[in-house]
Amino acid sequence: MANEWATSPSGQALGIDLHIEPTGASGLRRGLTDALREAVRGGRLAPGTRLPSSRTLAADLGIARNTVADAYADLVAEGWLTARQGSGTRVAERPVEAPRPAPGPARRATGPLVHNLQPGSPDLASFPRAAWLKAARRALTAAPNDALGYGDPRGRPELRAALAGYLARARGVHADPERIVICSGFAHGLMLLGEVLRGRGVADVAVESYGLPPHWLILTRAGLRTRPLPLDELGTEVQGLGAAGAVLLTPAHQFPMGDPLHPDRRAAVVDWARRTGGLVIEDDYDGEFRYDRQPVGALQGLDPDRVVYLGTTSKSLAPGLRLGWMVLPPGLADEVAAAKGVSDWSCGVLDQLTLTEFLNSGAYDRHLRGARLRYRRRRDQLVAALAERAPSVRVTGIAAGLHAVLPLAPGTEDSVVRAAAWQGLGVVGLSSYRHPDADADADADAAAGGPSDALVVGYGTPPDHGWSGALDALCRVLP
Repeated sequence: MANEWATSPSGQALGIDLHIEPTGASGLRRGLTDALREAVRGGRLAPGTRLPSSRTLAADLGIARNTVADAYADLVAEGWLTARQGSGTRVAERPVEAPRPAPGPARRATGPLVHNLQPGSPDLASFPRAAWLKAARRALTAAPNDALGYGDPRGRPELRAALAGYLARARGVHADPERIVICSGFAHGLMLLGEVLRGRGVADVAVESYGLPPHWLILTRAGLRTRPLPLDELGTEVQGLGAAGAVLLTPAHQFPMGDPLHPDRRAAVVDWARRTGGLVIEDDYDGEFRYDRQPVGALQGLDPDRVVYLGTTSKSLAPGLRLGWMVLPPGLADEVAAAKGVSDWSCGVLDQLTLTEFLNSGAYDRHLRGARLRYRRRRDQLVAALAERAPSVRVTGIAAGLHAVLPLAPGTEDSVVRAAAWQGLGVVGLSSYRHPDADADADADAAAGGPSDALVVGYGTPPDHGWSGALDALCRVLP
């Protein structure tokens, strides 16, 4: 029988796999030598990597063993490889030449990021690893065999039932498990909604004039135009919705300004949706975290037939879980599930079952209560430190959530962000969140204390051991 690629002529399993394509017109030995040298130079073969024996590589490539042995010898002589009795042939310990970056615009050098106060993430070091592992073990032990197959695109029924109960209890959401679709985060849910809205003939989606640019990009890529709505002391102005087919809002805690949508505006946007047939997309990104006020219930509770509710574990647990959910009006759930596909390919079933156990056991509530206390302490420490060390800077948008807005003197935002970068402090300027079609000056004048220049500080991001250092660095760069 002819030798197969998977075994050596002696019938023994071959060594490590190595993908090498000898090239060049100057001979097989030279081509193999050049290919191996380039693999080492480019970093594909790291220092210390043990190469296949000459017999093994020759069998894999279908060439003479002496050709491989000669190529190895050439590279040993050049210092690219080492060969020792009993240790085989290995890549030599030598610096690997990094690929040269493509030419680009010159940038002012800054130091490495030492302290991260960029918003958008919780303290990842506080993820409840032990409790999550315990829930994962229980979930996997109890999971039926068919749960490991291709699932319903809506997501596991156990998770949808658990979410329906939790969201009704904690956020005032009217949630039927049959109208819940599990997704891999808010962006995935918005992609699916954009596809469905475009299929329904929607052309325009109204958005808040300050928000997350990636969300606007998702809608644009779905073929929808985004039209910004101005902000004032009551939140987003919804009177200008007009003929928009949908509106994307963060009503419980506007991102990034931090204020809730006024009750009159909440009622007005639902009335608009009823009159026009429009759809309200509610991003409840950090609704679990509130400090100085009673929690603001979900807008969806005012009219479950006109509001799509989206939530995730990105702020409550960790964005890396890639778990989110949509609570959809009647009729829309089937369309979103169809857009998602014929099977639940995007959301790992074991993570879904673990979250189910986490919710049903009460571990999720316990984790949130602890996190709420920890983040409130940080918020209070931020306010106290600024009052003492930067008294001219006030703090806004802090009744809830994981970030604060620090207004700055007009024209100083860029310089403060650059000064922070020089000290290894990651912060984000408010202008980064302004819609490109928004009238910056008019919007700033109308916003509730909403300046044209400000920092958006994510006080939930640093680990506990890095919080005091990050706070010190922030105070140093503020005017």
